[in-house]
Amino acid sequence: MGVRVMPSADVDARATVGDGTSIWHLAQVREHAQVGRGCVIGRGAYVGPGVQLGDYCKVQNHALVYEPAVLEDGVFVGPAAVFTNDHFPRAVNPDGTLKSSSDWEPVGVTVRVGASIGARAVCVAPVVVGRWAMVAAGAVVVRDVPDFGLVVGVPARRVGWVGREGVPLVPAGPGAWRCPRTGQGYREADGVLEEEAS
Repeated sequence: MGVRVMPSADVDARATVGDGTSIWHLAQVREHAQVGRGCVIGRGAYVGPGVQLGDYCKVQNHALVYEPAVLEDGVFVGPAAVFTNDHFPRAVNPDGTLKSSSDWEPVGVTVRVGASIGARAVCVAPVVVGRWAMVAAGAVVVRDVPDFGLVVGVPARRVGWVGREGVPLVPAGPGAWRCPRTGQGYREADGVLEEEAS
């Protein structure tokens, strides 16, 4: 199947890119980044040094994924979304000298299997976005998002639950939720949602 890299993309020779991945115009994949199989890196997207992407991820146009982010399998990152990596960002040190890589310690965003980050959302490191969660477009995530959580706003807050389809779940009795598309059931206890056995 091979790897498809557009001529205007910049993929460092030290990066690892899995079979079937497409890297589109003006995208940049930095040194030691690991991109899994079947991924799509959109136009103008940035994948920082040492960033890890699992299989079948989509990083849409102009998204910025700064190191040391980790995206597990099947993660969606919407257009112009940003993953930060600095607790206390400054261009210069207190003495006015330009900061270098040795003057700060990067912190990362982790996105678990199947989760989606909406267009222009910002994930402020260090945060973990749980499995199959959904971050709404324009949200600013400053704390961890639970598995299947649906978060919106600035700062992001949980307003509901979503299933694997990404569709908001509907109530199905005390502590029970159901996907209106698939019928899959879920149980909620103490702010944690789990799938019921099929």
